[in-house]
Amino acid sequence: MINETLGIIGGTGWLGGSIAKAVITKALLPAGNLVISNRSGNHPLAQHGVFLVTDNQQLVDRSDLVIIAVRPEHFASLNINATGKTIISLMAGITAQAIAAQTQASAVVRAMPNAAVEIGQSFTPWYCFEEIDTTSKSLVQRLFECVGTAAEVQEESSIDYLSALSGTGPAFPALLMTALANQAIVAGIPIEIAQLAAKNVVVNCSQLLANRDAQEMIDALVAYRGVTAAALQEMTHRNFEEQIGKALEEGATVARNGLQS
Repeated sequence: MINETLGIIGGTGWLGGSIAKAVITKALLPAGNLVISNRSGNHPLAQHGVFLVTDNQQLVDRSDLVIIAVRPEHFASLNINATGKTIISLMAGITAQAIAAQTQASAVVRAMPNAAVEIGQSFTPWYCFEEIDTTSKSLVQRLFECVGTAAEVQEESSIDYLSALSGTGPAFPALLMTALANQAIVAGIPIEIAQLAAKNVVVNCSQLLANRDAQEMIDALVAYRGVTAAALQEMTHRNFEEQIGKALEEGATVARNGLQS
């Protein structure tokens, strides 16, 4: 358990709220060391001793580290002075330099969790702009490990790219599952069966990859020269990986350029 005070602006929203619940459930810090701001000043976490405020500057003043978990378009109107503080931004498209300039923070960490924070399975890459001490870095890592796994990256551009990869969370699996189900329906499979089959492939069978190398599995299935090999080879011939690359780069472009100040 740590002694620093953590403030979460947007801590009653979906992303900030999931992190708030996780740090309390996993006892990363005492409940009284967590400060959350919202307009009403009411939240169920208050019953656990979490400190609630209605003013964002009051939250900043009480906190050692401040998480900003608001929509990127709301950042421009976020009027806080975080001089001497470390800001952890969960906003896509807002550069660390822009955040430091507007908030006067001494250090800025950009991080990109995804929707799996809700079930404690997010992968969160994070990048530190300006130096912070080893203790603070350890705290950032432990903070995001409360909602899954995390890793520090050395270039801010990596956060922009990963916003389009891991930051998209279930979007790509959802697209694949929908496509599989729709194509099965077109082929004459009843809708209920098509949806069950697609869900099994994406949700259940993919768990086999937790402890296996993906490329080795692909190679083994292709070598078997069966039904699966035929399907995989068709997708390869149709430049499946190239299309994925284009999609990721399109998302990364928005993350790099879409909301910069």
